Amino acid sequence: MLPNFLVEETIVRESGQSAVFDLTNHYSRNLLVTFGITHAVERESIDVDIYGSEDGRTWPLRPLASFTPKSYCGTYDLRLPACGAGYLKAVWSVQRWSRAEVQPFFRIYVCVKEARVRTMTAGAA
Repeated sequence: MLPNFLVEETIVRESGQSAVFDLTNHYSRNLLVTFGITHAVERESIDVDIYGSEDGRTWPLRPLASFTPKSYCGTYDLRLPACGAGYLKAVWSVQRWSRAEVQPFFRIYVCVKEARVRTMTAGAA
């Protein structure tokens, strides 16, 4: 499975959420979410949560998984726990902690792909 973008690379200046991503055609539930920051400004942070839903309309109060707050450019991976979700969405919030009246500025993307599973095999004696 190639990466599917919950959020294609975009500029984020305020909190928001992605469109709903349909997982029903992906039989494997062993998924890896990648959160990338390609541009960031100092004295700000962004939090990204991944929510799962069975029907794509009703969303729980708690996310399936959360990235720790980030302030720097980089690529961050998070394995999703096994669940019965058929739909995913990313929700982000941004904060700025300087005295300037400037909005936060990030360029981010979030994608999901099938995680590789390592299997242990018994060695020959």
